[in-house]
Amino acid sequence: SRTRFLISGDGEIMTTNGTTIPQSTEHRCSLPNTRRSITHKFSINSHEGYLTVGLHDNGMPGEIFIKMSKDGSTLSGLIQAYCRAFSLAIQYGLSLEDAIKRFKDMRFEPMGMTTNPDIPYAKSIVDYTARYLETYFMPHDDTENETKLHDSEHS
Repeated sequence: SRTRFLISGDGEIMTTNGTTIPQSTEHRCSLPNTRRSITHKFSINSHEGYLTVGLHDNGMPGEIFIKMSKDGSTLSGLIQAYCRAFSLAIQYGLSLEDAIKRFKDMRFEPMGMTTNPDIPYAKSIVDYTARYLETYFMPHDDTENETKLHDSEHS
């Protein structure tokens, strides 16, 4: 027998066997209307795009957007959906580290060589995005990546 879920008028989720599933009380940590961001041009196997990372006041990512050169394509639509889901996940409390772990190494076209010497090969646009965020926003044992981000902001 399958378990079925019922949603009451007040939003409570209950299974058909009578158990209640508690609702998350986490709140969304949205970015302010005016925020800092970094925009990065990338190319994966001749597919060009722009990754924009909206930043919280502490300099950590709070949202991502990707604009692909072939606007209106199926790929562009799917990438927009991925960005929305990724952004909501980190705004509702998924750590950037966990988000990177979940999306890094995803493999699908386009894949191949990139124009970024720090990320010479990407298995997909999603993989490239995760690797970019890891390279420029995750703490490392050295300050090499902090210097890379600081230099890229001022070049």
